[in-house]
Amino acid sequence: MARTAVFFHAHPDDEALLTAGTMAMLAAEGHRVVLVVATAGERGLADLPHGDELAEARTAELYASAAVLGVARVVLLGYGDSGLGEGGGVGDDRPENAFIDADIEEAAQRLAAVLREEGADLLTIYDPAGGYGHPDHVQVYRVGQRAAGIAGTPILLEATVNRDPLLRGLRLAQRFYRFPPEFDVRSFERAYSPGEVITHRVNVRRFARVKRASMAAHASQASGGGSDRTLAVMLRIPGPLYRLIFGTEWYVRRDLPPGTRRTHPFDDLPEAGAAARAVEEAAGEAG
Repeated sequence: MARTAVFFHAHPDDEALLTAGTMAMLAAEGHRVVLVVATAGERGLADLPHGDELAEARTAELYASAAVLGVARVVLLGYGDSGLGEGGGVGDDRPENAFIDADIEEAAQRLAAVLREEGADLLTIYDPAGGYGHPDHVQVYRVGQRAAGIAGTPILLEATVNRDPLLRGLRLAQRFYRFPPEFDVRSFERAYSPGEVITHRVNVRRFARVKRASMAAHASQASGGGSDRTLAVMLRIPGPLYRLIFGTEWYVRRDLPPGTRRTHPFDDLPEAGAAARAVEEAAGEAG
């Protein structure tokens, strides 16, 4: 049975890094894949200046990535890119409509409207720490969690990375490549999620080429800042090593008991009748 999965991300290129393989897999299986992005990434590091020009370029890249992955619909919520302050915190010079400053209830209602319109069976967000801690990623968690509750979406997955094999892979890659100055492998010792809380390990090695093409679509993020960018380094990793590092995508589903191990996003999906009742109950509470 065809299902609908909505992937919620903070900026263009986030989908390529965290969930592209899963998105391509679900689309290939005949499911409807919808991509919702909070901002246009207009304050990201790039050769283009911050603002409308960068937003336009990154939006075009987003649509190119979505086409590669088989995404049926792209929704831009139109919030401002909050950027990163010194030390990775919230920047003082963020725009007035910065996503991090958005009212959570208002933003969640907007996302919930998409979930209801699509009859979504699944929503992906980030883990509570926002992966590596970007303020907009933390906001995705807050807004997405609330939106799933409003819409009664049956499955809520936190897209993350199992930091254990990530660290092993990065240390292996260090033997072959010199990472850019801003890339500190040690920072990943505190990022994402430990393996013990991961509930879903999705094998996407068959879609490694598609995932690489999704990354490559975000050309503006492969340069800028006067040094080689992390994305550019990732794109130069040889195929076999690339499949090893990026061949699994990880998720946490909090309503499953500890120790659960699943391999597909739609595993344990409630029966259609139960899902419909959940949506009706959520709609009644919202009313």
